[in-house]
Amino acid sequence: MILGIYTLVVVLLLFGLTIFIHELGHFLVARWFGMKVDAFAIGFGPAIWSKKKDGVQYKIGIIPFGGYVALPQMDPEGESQSDTETLPDIAPWKKIPVALAGAVGNIILAVLVAWVIFFIGMPSAPHQRNTVVGYVEQGSEAYEQGLRPGDRILSVNGEAVNNWSDIMVSATLSREVVLEAETPERVIEVYIPTHDTELGVRLIPGVSWFGYSDVAQVVPGSPAERAGVKVGDRLKELNGIPLYSQAQLIELVDVFRDQQVPLVVKRDGELVELEVRPAYNPEEGRALIGIGFNPWAVDFDEIIHPRPSELILEFSTLIFRVLGALVTPGTSGMAASALAGPVFILKSLWDMVQNSFAMALWFTCLLNVNLAILNLLPIPVLDGGHIVFSLWEVITRRRINARFKVAVMGACWFLLIFAMLFLSYRDVARLGWMDRSAPVEEEMEPLPEDVEDDESAPHEQD
Repeated sequence: MILGIYTLVVVLLLFGLTIFIHELGHFLVARWFGMKVDAFAIGFGPAIWSKKKDGVQYKIGIIPFGGYVALPQMDPEGESQSDTETLPDIAPWKKIPVALAGAVGNIILAVLVAWVIFFIGMPSAPHQRNTVVGYVEQGSEAYEQGLRPGDRILSVNGEAVNNWSDIMVSATLSREVVLEAETPERVIEVYIPTHDTELGVRLIPGVSWFGYSDVAQVVPGSPAERAGVKVGDRLKELNGIPLYSQAQLIELVDVFRDQQVPLVVKRDGELVELEVRPAYNPEEGRALIGIGFNPWAVDFDEIIHPRPSELILEFSTLIFRVLGALVTPGTSGMAASALAGPVFILKSLWDMVQNSFAMALWFTCLLNVNLAILNLLPIPVLDGGHIVFSLWEVITRRRINARFKVAVMGACWFLLIFAMLFLSYRDVARLGWMDRSAPVEEEMEPLPEDVEDDESAPHEQD
């Protein structure tokens, strides 16, 4: 009970602070330029608290999924009106810093939180401590040149690296990277052109870091349950092959479809040997074992003090990578299916608070970087859209037709609300499914009872 109350209070404070600082940025800069402010709201819907002061209605809404600052001089339907008051026009160039201020506020908060994390320390994932390769896509240039999961990158372009943040910095600044990697047999050099996403972030194609395969869910009746896998297990080996990432495990599971293979897991600090038989799932088009991964798998006894610049760069790269995948034909569907809405964000923050306050701060930092970047996208209803409209008026010295602006922003509002409702519905469905031990990473139905009880029957999904 006490833990639940503590968690709720911290979640509301951290999430509310993220929204508050964004809206405060808009508010302060608008006031600085002498603009009229009708309302400053945190949350939507009916107000649970409201107060009017100096002509501004301050309120907290019952739905905590956002906020707004009502600026009639930036509203295309009432750029010169506020109730019965006639307002002066605002120069387009002044609207740009007002729109930009929300994102700037979030970045400032992210940097401050990153400094707090640096001083107090936080539990860590392997990629934050080392340069071990977690996955190499088959057929990629790195794979063809001999790089494999488990290899350790010693240097990039001749400079020593200590973790994957160092590697990402080098990739971002180079059109080609030369990786010096230590394999079990020898030290090799791998030459890889970096991939330029449509948002300007360069990545190393086909290569990713070392991450744990911790089990968050086990599907009833699945091969994993039959093998004795339990929630909280850390999968270490499959058929004698060490596991360095979830992507590698997914690939190996398909390789060993319909084969009874050894599986080693770490449970309560000890290694446990099991056997599992991956089963083909026709809907997924590959073999599955019926587990869901814990996306926040870390070592609580390995405390690190990441530099603030490392965290901001890591989060920015991650967000740009997802955005780049969304606009790439071959990966857009997968990226869209991985998107989460406000419900999942709050649930993730809830889990972080219960695990570690430092992890909750880490997630808050990520959330602020994410909010800053997304709000600057050139979509009319977002801050980036206001900036684009204002830039157009500055360059052309012509005001955009109000009816056109209203129509475009109205359509975008409709799409945004629909997207938020859809993502929230999907979040609720996924979380409900997870609570019934359904997988996150894999979608798999339980085996029929007659197959479950017959060890000699084929282990394929119907």
